[in-house]
Amino acid sequence: MPLTMNKEVFITCAVTGSGGTQDRSPHVPRSPKQIAESAIAAAKAGAAVVHCHVRDPETGAPSRDLKLYREVTDRIREADTDVVLNLTAGMGGDMVFGGVESPLPTVAGTDMVGATERVAHVAECLPEICTLDCGTMNFAEADYVMTNTPGMLTAMGRMMTELGVKPEIEAFDTGHLWYAKQLVADGVLAPDALVQLCMGVPWGAPNDLNTFMAMVNNVPDSWSWSAFSLGRDQMAYVAAAVLAGGNVRVGLEDNLWLDKGVLAENYQLVERAVSIIENMGAKVIGPEAVREKLNLTKQAPKG
Repeated sequence: MPLTMNKEVFITCAVTGSGGTQDRSPHVPRSPKQIAESAIAAAKAGAAVVHCHVRDPETGAPSRDLKLYREVTDRIREADTDVVLNLTAGMGGDMVFGGVESPLPTVAGTDMVGATERVAHVAECLPEICTLDCGTMNFAEADYVMTNTPGMLTAMGRMMTELGVKPEIEAFDTGHLWYAKQLVADGVLAPDALVQLCMGVPWGAPNDLNTFMAMVNNVPDSWSWSAFSLGRDQMAYVAAAVLAGGNVRVGLEDNLWLDKGVLAENYQLVERAVSIIENMGAKVIGPEAVREKLNLTKQAPKG
């Protein structure tokens, strides 16, 4: 099918993530204050959406602490820079088996909780968007599995929809898109769904343009989509996503580098993405336009 370039593009900045990057760059934010400040700087640079995880402020380890999420969202909302809030709901589905000969019981690193607990911070903070990882997946770790059963995804998706928070479907492979379509067909997710195509994450969809276009061509016309890839390919996928009709994601969750040997800050990655998009002849749109485009509800948190 012919490519239809997107002329009005929004940028998501994935501010910190949950991976073990905190000791590889001094620019990866840890504390709620640092995460919020980095998100605000990214918004000032042109990001319409900030995608946030939280970390233990002392160790940098990933966290599901409601207080940390509340502090991050409060700080961002209290800033004089508007931005769409997107919180992860990917935590709480981590299973680490004991090894190939003795897989059970599971070992340290396992963090498996119920649907209500996995979205507790979403109910507390009421962002406009939160993520829904639409499948179980092996990552590039021997005994770790990201676990998202159909039953879990149905329950979490319903909770998000009932809260008025738009799920951002995280599709790491073609089967994840297939199941996301089923969630829409079942009425769990609204028909105007939002999907993030996650390319090159081992062992999901490989990072090549044929696979990328297979993913793109499986996104229904009524959906909105964005895409990213990792490391050195992050900026190449800014161009590829715009050319293929989508929106873009950059940020330190996915890539630590601005140039070879030069560690990036989030706002610098956003600035680089803005430059690429505008040099392609497209326009970078802001948070209000994104809310209108995606039918988002800007809500006040509880309390």
